[in-house]
Amino acid sequence: MVDFLSQNWYLVLMALGSGLMLLWPSLSGKGAGVSTAEAVRLINREKGVLLDVSEAAEYAAAHAAGSRHLPLGQIEAGAKALPSNKTLPLIVVCPTGARAGRAAQQLQKLGFEKAVVLAGGLNAWREANLPIEKS
Repeated sequence: MVDFLSQNWYLVLMALGSGLMLLWPSLSGKGAGVSTAEAVRLINREKGVLLDVSEAAEYAAAHAAGSRHLPLGQIEAGAKALPSNKTLPLIVVCPTGARAGRAAQQLQKLGFEKAVVLAGGLNAWREANLPIEKS
């Protein structure tokens, strides 16, 4: 066994590397998110709130119907846009989902334990043929 490992160290290293790459999304907390179907279920059955963290121009151009707008940079000060009930699910969305991950982490620190990211962002919402609004 030791001979095999010493003679094939590169295979062991490749196996460990590929295992770490598979686990990285779980370990980093990124890549986690809910599908559009799960988001709709949370909204309909658990009174989930759709929170768009896009910039004002992006939000005006297109946003998920019924979403509340709170830009990422204003989360700390945006108590008016956030629900007073911190136990409600918050589905955080942005155009691609990249900013939404950071926003969900900030919201969890503020006590919104059920803050989740919409996987794929507004693009996934649009691809699922869910309603889009413009302001």
